[in-house]
Parts: sequence; structure tokens; C-alpha cells
Amino acid sequence: MDSARRRTLGVLGGVLVTLALAAPAPAVAQSGHVHPPPAAKPAGDTAHMSGMADHAMSGPMDENMMKHMELTPLRTATREDNARALRVAAELKQAIAKYQDTAVAVADGYKMFLPGLKTQRVFHFTNNGRALLSVIRFDAAKPTSLLYKRGADGKLHLTGAMYTMPKNASLSRLDDRVPLSIARWHKHVNWCLPKKGDEVRWAEQKAGKPAFGPEGPIATKAECDSANGDFHPSVFGWMLHANVYEGSDLATIYGDDHHKSTTASSK
Repeated sequence: MDSARRRTLGVLGGVLVTLALAAPAPAVAQSGHVHPPPAAKPAGDTAHMSGMADHAMSGPMDENMMKHMELTPLRTATREDNARALRVAAELKQAIAKYQDTAVAVADGYKMFLPGLKTQRVFHFTNNGRALLSVIRFDAAKPTSLLYKRGADGKLHLTGAMYTMPKNASLSRLDDRVPLSIARWHKHVNWCLPKKGDEVRWAEQKAGKPAFGPEGPIATKAECDSANGDFHPSVFGWMLHANVYEGSDLATIYGDDHHKSTTASSK
């Protein structure tokens, strides 16, 4: 495949990531779980899938949810890996310091994802232009999304940022950005969804869990076909959180509740 074609495919992948992150919010309940909208007004598949992905990333993962999450493989860290990961974190922290105020973030093109959901554990503010830029080249100072948590004072406090890459990006490209021995990128996989025109099935449950999406027990095409669903082996693209305002150690910076980054001892 020639370089022009590879670049075109890469840009298309970035567009899909951008659309997913910037999609309008689906109907939600005060519990923070995403629920199906009324059948008369179905939400688009992209909006609903984006909402479920956001919820799935907002806390610890149970056995079912881990079936729908792919992590980059563990590697042994070197001193150079540690140093490079720290440099990325330092550059990011300095660059996004001005976004402590969300108004500044919005003025710079970052828009809140799922603004109607007030109970999110982590609020994502996404910049479409920077999502597209990230497909072509990596700039540690220009993340796709900014991450905030609501404090006891009711205000949103900056915790870090999120980098993104197309779902077909190679491990070597991910490693070139942030060492895989330090940071584990993740992407959403093996989703079974209701077929188009069958949105009422979003409400179905199986073994006390939603039957469809990232919290359900269905994680193979055969199971999905049996449930008369639509199987998606890979959803959205690669993502990586860098929590530069939650600590200074690498495990805290590049770790999440649902997958703690395992940093091996330096050689």
C-alpha cells in the first residue's frame, strides 16, 4: 500500500474517532447509566454507542466489561521509556495548565461531551481539530480531549487529558507516542448492538445486565448472531488517559480505575 493511501485511511480513522467523541448525547438517567430513548425518537447508533463507551470508561471494570476492552500488551520498561513518558507528561501538564478554567478550553475549541449528563465521573472536553491532527502526527501539548472531575465545591477540576489514535494504528505507532511499557492504550471491542430499526431492544437485560453494549455478557459474533444482534469487533479507536494533575508518578499519570498501568522496574 502506498503512503498516500495509508495516510488517507488514517485520516478517515481519525474522522470516525472525532465523530464518536463529539456525537450528541443520548437519553440518560440520574444514576449516570445510559438508557434507551423513547422508541418514537431513537438516538443515532453513534450517539448511543458513544454514551455507553463514556460510561464504561468511568469506573472499575467487572468481568463482563473486560470482555469488551482491549489493552495494549505489557512490556518491560527501560530507563529511556520512563524518561520519555515523563517528558510527555511534563509537556502536557505545562500546555494544558491554562485550561483549569473550562471557559478557556471552550474558547480554544474544546466542547463538553455528553453535556446533559451531570453525574459523569470524568468529563471529556473534545477538540475535533486536534483529534484529526493526532492521526497525522503526535503533539504532546495538543491532546484530543481534556479531562475534568467535579469537586466537592461543585466545580469542574482539570485532571489531565486524553490522546487518541485510529483503531487500526499499529503498536509501534502507539509506542512512538507514549511507551507501551509505561502506558496501556485501550479500545472498545466485541460489542453486540440491536439492529437498525430495532432500537427498543436497548432495554433488554441478560443475567441482570444490559444485554447489549459494553456492559453485557455477549462478546462473540456467534452469541450476537444467536441474539439477532449486530456484532462490532472494534468500536471507535485507541485512547489513552494522562492524569497529569492527579499525581507525579507514572502509575498514577497513565493509570485508570479500570486498568491500572503496570510499570516494570527500570533496567
